[in-house]
Amino acid sequence: MLVAAAVCPCPPLLVPEVAEGAGPELDTARAACLDALGVLAAAEPDLLIVTGPAGPEGRGPFPQGSAGSFAGFGVGRTVRLGDAPAGSPAPERALPASLAVGAWLLEHARWAAAPVEGLGVAEPLAAGRCLTAGADLAARAERVALLVMGDGSACRTVKAPGYLDERAVDFDAAAARALGNADLTALKALDESLAYELKASGRAPWQVLAGAAEGAGLDGKLLYEDAPYGVGYMVAAWS
Repeated sequence: MLVAAAVCPCPPLLVPEVAEGAGPELDTARAACLDALGVLAAAEPDLLIVTGPAGPEGRGPFPQGSAGSFAGFGVGRTVRLGDAPAGSPAPERALPASLAVGAWLLEHARWAAAPVEGLGVAEPLAAGRCLTAGADLAARAERVALLVMGDGSACRTVKAPGYLDERAVDFDAAAARALGNADLTALKALDESLAYELKASGRAPWQVLAGAAEGAGLDGKLLYEDAPYGVGYMVAAWS
């Protein structure tokens, strides 16, 4: 059963070594992410699952000990989802970027509260399949926590990756309200086509969260919402 969740953005720029001089711009977001991880630890889960958007090679489950790298962003930094179980070889499949950022957050927070696994989710995954995947995750242990990685729209300004789309502000506002209120109905209703057009990578992971939280009775709190690079970044904690 899901007992807690943290929702965080997943830009590699959250990692200071990747961000270089731009690092301070995300200091508030990083602090909010650490606060959200504190909520997860306080829930004393039996299992933590990090989920986030992934391309074809990064989809599916990742066992504890899976590693990811930021070499593609010019930084020789490797992170892991915890340590591989004793006597088991380190998993070979590399984490997608979103889960690597999640692993970095956990390392930064010195996570030791529970074993950690990962799940890469296809950005275009249909809402119904997201909800089913979430329900399956919640059934993995008696007390499950989720770290949900994903961004809002990438179209908030003319300098944003997706350029300016006037629909982006309303989409992000609706998503932020839903995440802040733990509103499962609103999360389930997020428009898949619009999210795709606005390059909102968090839509599918957020709907995985909605499926996992069904019947859990969790309350939410929005800890951060901004678009410093024209991309909607949100941090929320559910418990």
